[in-house]
Amino acid sequence: MALAAVLVAPSAAHAAPDDVDIDELNERAEELEETYEGELLQYNEIKERAEQAEEDLEEVEEKLEGSRSSVVQIAAGQYKSSGLDPTLEVLFTASPEHLFQDTSTMEQLGRQQAGRISELVRLQEERKEISEEAEKELSEAEELLDTLEEDREEVEEAIERYEAEQVPEEPEETSGASTGGTVPEHLKGWGFDGATPRMAAIRDEIILNVGSPYEVGCARSSNDDHGTGQACDFMVSVIGTHPSAENRAAGDAIAQYAIDHVDRLGVKYVIWEQRIWHSTNRQWVAMNNRGSVTENHYDHVHISSY
Repeated sequence: MALAAVLVAPSAAHAAPDDVDIDELNERAEELEETYEGELLQYNEIKERAEQAEEDLEEVEEKLEGSRSSVVQIAAGQYKSSGLDPTLEVLFTASPEHLFQDTSTMEQLGRQQAGRISELVRLQEERKEISEEAEKELSEAEELLDTLEEDREEVEEAIERYEAEQVPEEPEETSGASTGGTVPEHLKGWGFDGATPRMAAIRDEIILNVGSPYEVGCARSSNDDHGTGQACDFMVSVIGTHPSAENRAAGDAIAQYAIDHVDRLGVKYVIWEQRIWHSTNRQWVAMNNRGSVTENHYDHVHISSY
């Protein structure tokens, strides 16, 4: 069928890439995700058609069985009243359409009933063909989804391998790498000492080279990078409020410093003003509105490390 051909065709274009850069991997991942979602919609539509075809076939078969029972009753009545040939008893347990292949039998049992059974037999064959075609399409769609899922997993694994290769060596020191010095006490916020060595090195270097208008908090009990000590929040205003123009510029400078030194420092991603910059795609991407100044990262710059 034409639809089956359309479903199978894309699989050849989705072989997992080898030795490609991260931009190509991310582009392929997005392409596979979109294709998978589209094929999943088609699969669900085909599944509904297959289920409906099966129901239609069962309905016709039930009607056919009902007509067959009627034929048996009519034949039995004819036999009692007019002495129908006893050999018809053999036909009572056979397919009802066979009962009407004999002209005299058709006249005895009624042409109307014979015509109804003949039509039901035709519908049965038609519904059976439709059901078989739908099941075939469903099987092809399932195979395509499996192939796309395998391709998605291969690309995701390639991205993970790439990210793992980008992780720099763990720094030995935790204080400012380029200037030396000590972080002022008033900038040490919640969980300051709970940062990992790498995150502490990133934090201290930014504070000593760029500065921070308000305190910097790091580790806390959570399921994100803060929970593992791999993230710090550089506050640029009182929590829950928008920063002044000067402090907003300071936030820009903090975020840009992390981006400019992403590889050397081991920065994983930066979140600032409802945008995220990830080391894998290296561009700002808008984020969904989370409903508050703090959740949308307008009052602080979030920096995560590997």
